[in-house]
Amino acid sequence: MTEVKTRFAPSPTGFLHIGGARTALYSWLYARHNGGKFVLRIEDTDRVRSTKEATDAIIESMKWLGLDWDEGPFYQTKRFDRYNAVIDDMLAKGLAYKCYCTKERIDALREEQQKKGEKPRYDGHCRDDHSEHSPDEPYVVRFRNPTEGTVKFHDLIRGDIEVANGELDDLIIRRSDGTPTYNFCVVIDDADMGITHVIRGEDHINNTPRQINIYKALGLPVPEFAHVSMILGDDGTKLSKRHGAVGVMQYRDDGYLPEALINYLVRLGWGHGDQEIFTLDEMIKLFNVENVSKSASAFNTKKLMWMNQQYMKMLPPEHVAEYLKWHMDNQKIDLSNGPALPEIVKAFRERTQTLKEMAEKSRYFYEEYKEIDPKAAKKWFKSDSADALERVKAKFEALSDWNADELQKILEGTAAEMGVGMGKVCMPLRVAVTGGAVSPEMNVVLELVGKERVLSRVSKVIELLKAKAAEQPAEA
Repeated sequence: MTEVKTRFAPSPTGFLHIGGARTALYSWLYARHNGGKFVLRIEDTDRVRSTKEATDAIIESMKWLGLDWDEGPFYQTKRFDRYNAVIDDMLAKGLAYKCYCTKERIDALREEQQKKGEKPRYDGHCRDDHSEHSPDEPYVVRFRNPTEGTVKFHDLIRGDIEVANGELDDLIIRRSDGTPTYNFCVVIDDADMGITHVIRGEDHINNTPRQINIYKALGLPVPEFAHVSMILGDDGTKLSKRHGAVGVMQYRDDGYLPEALINYLVRLGWGHGDQEIFTLDEMIKLFNVENVSKSASAFNTKKLMWMNQQYMKMLPPEHVAEYLKWHMDNQKIDLSNGPALPEIVKAFRERTQTLKEMAEKSRYFYEEYKEIDPKAAKKWFKSDSADALERVKAKFEALSDWNADELQKILEGTAAEMGVGMGKVCMPLRVAVTGGAVSPEMNVVLELVGKERVLSRVSKVIELLKAKAAEQPAEA
């Protein structure tokens, strides 16, 4: 049995977007499910629009997502000699021909066809006769497409597709500047690289019959094809930046875990019962391209955010911390004086949905906050707050074993001796220690902030409250 071999072949004219990432994932999963190989190929024949920056971003995105490749990356621009050798051979065998038609003639032909309501296509003017042209005139090379019969292929997602050869014109396979074109290069690459299954976006369906005819003309094995539907915004319109159609690395920047994004992407068009969360091993074991939906999928940022939180809670804190560190560094938070990052993950994973948010909310563990939130101060600093803070401070100073359990006992004991609820003690303390009214459990916060910092911050707030009380006019 032939080894399954898939490929992902992006054009480096922009960053890797969600649609491309899902196509790459499906191709990768199909290869892994079948014990085959996955190839990365950079289709950079568009020299004007292709950039090194885009190429680097695509490779970085693939690595971040964990979609490792077995061969490549191959670059089409480094294979021009191979393509041109095949084209020269095709010219010699009559499988292709030189076309001297000017741009003006082609434009006029198209305009005339459109006026008649016909499908714009090349009329084969140079197919059999070059007598009116001299050999030194500029020309393109066209593939001599069959004029009779049909092209039939079985799409693994969409079923049988048939196109009449009369609908297809003679495709340009080499431009007048000598560079080969995309549709031709793809055929030679897939054949040379032994690709057995081509999984790509539905926008390529129209290219497939043209490519199949080239395979057959050259006597090459035709791979299986599967065309994946597009991804829409959650409002049913074409995916755009406002829906989340940004480069994959933007999701890293926004605080998503690669595992969560992969899981979300696999579910955009494929499923296994009602299961939402899949480990990578489960995806590889269960994935089959025949089960991918023909219908377009809707991208939903809220659902992705939910899934991201599930992964922050599910994955080992040490693993999540590795990705959190990037955000801490990005927000210029100095980690040298504060708790270990896995402890931050444990404290915040139930309270945040992204790593970016987790980093933003944990700054006070590593550095002094700039100011106390005025709303929190107004709500929680009352006439008895200084007394509560002085009591807990005295107990904190005497505490030799600074841990969450012992700290919890102090908080409960202080509330009991004052005859008040826990909120009367914990809320002014929370504002004093964190600068705001929202945080993880108070005993956990105290342990992670550390004894020295807690005492310093509480002391400052006690002084602040006493100074404020002294300013109040005495009652008559």
